[in-house]
Amino acid sequence: MTETTSAGEAHALRVGLIGYGLAGAAFHAPIVASTPGLELAVVVTSRAEAAAEIARRYPRARVAPTVDDLFAPGDLDVVVVATRNDSHVPLARRAIESGTAVVVDKPVAPSAVEARELAAFAADRGVPLTVFQNRRWDGDFLTVRDLVSSGALGEVHRFESRFEFWRPEATGNWRESGDPAALGGVLYDLGAHLVDQAVELFGPVVEVHAETDVRRAGTSADDDAFVALRHRSGVRSHLWMSAVAADQGHRFRLLGSAGAYTSDGLDPQEAALVDGRVPGDGRPWGLAEPPRSGRLTRGEAVQTVPVRAGDYPAFYVAVESAVRSGGEMPVGVEQAARVLDVLAAARESATTGSVRMLD
Repeated sequence: MTETTSAGEAHALRVGLIGYGLAGAAFHAPIVASTPGLELAVVVTSRAEAAAEIARRYPRARVAPTVDDLFAPGDLDVVVVATRNDSHVPLARRAIESGTAVVVDKPVAPSAVEARELAAFAADRGVPLTVFQNRRWDGDFLTVRDLVSSGALGEVHRFESRFEFWRPEATGNWRESGDPAALGGVLYDLGAHLVDQAVELFGPVVEVHAETDVRRAGTSADDDAFVALRHRSGVRSHLWMSAVAADQGHRFRLLGSAGAYTSDGLDPQEAALVDGRVPGDGRPWGLAEPPRSGRLTRGEAVQTVPVRAGDYPAFYVAVESAVRSGGEMPVGVEQAARVLDVLAAARESATTGSVRMLD
C-alpha cells in the first residue's frame, strides 16, 4: 500500500492501533508517532476520555470507535494489536486477512499452538507478522547481552533475573484476572519478558520448575512467581516476578567461569513513556538519571560497567524497514511460541508440583 511522492520519496506507512489502554497509550502510540517513516493514522477506542487524549496528543490521527471502522477504508500499512490478551489472535487474523502487516503485543496468543497457527496463517498470505517484545531493547539487557557475547564472563552457568514491584493492593485490572483465557497474572505478564530474555541469551529450554502464588486479597491471578529453567546449553536460569516485593532483588545477576555481573534497578523507558515523554524530545532517551551502572566482579577485583541506553524505538524502526523491504520483522513468532511453551510448562509445574521436560 506504500506510495511514493512525485519526487520518488516514500510516504510514511499508515499505522492503525487497536486499543488505547496501558500498552497502546504508553508504549505503542508514542513510539509509532515518533518513528520516522511511520504515521499514527487511526486509533480504535470506544472510551470518550481516551478519544479526547488522542485528539490532544495526536491531532492527525483518526479515532475509530470499532475495529470495523478501522478496516473499512482499507488504507493501512500496519495494524498494531494492543488489546486484552484473549483478543490478540482474532484481531491479528482479521488484519492478516486484510493483507496488512501486523504487530501483536505480547503474549501473542494464549498458547504456543495458536501462535504457530497464526504464524502459518500469515506466512500463507505473505503478510509480515511480529510480536512486541520490547524488553529486548532494555538498556540493562543490551548490556548483559554484550557482556555474554564478548566472553567477559567466560562460560555462564547461572542467570538470575527479576521483575519485582510493590503493589500490595490489587487494582482490579484485567491483567490481574484469574481467567486462564485472559492470561492474567505475573507469570504470563512479566514472565513473558523474563523467559524471552533468558531464551535469547542461552537458547532452548529443556527443563522447567515453577512456583506461583496468590498473595493479595481481591485477585485470583498469580501475583508472586518463581521459574527455574535448564537450557539445552547447560545454563540454569532463575527468574522471579512479583507484585508484592516490598524490597527488590538484583535486576540481573550472572555467574560465569571468568567473572560475575550484577545490576540493579529497572530500565527507565517505561516510566518515561508513562510520564508522557516521547523519543526524540530533545533529551537523552533510555538513560536513567543519574546514569546506572553494573558491577563486573572477578574475586576482589570489581569493575564498574555503564548500563547502555535503552532503545524501544529500535523495534518500530525495524518494523518500518521490514515492511518496506520485505525483510525479517524484529521478533519472530516462532520465538514467541517457544516462550509460550515454557510458560505453559511453568503453569503446569506450579499446579502439579512437578518438573516438566520440554523437547
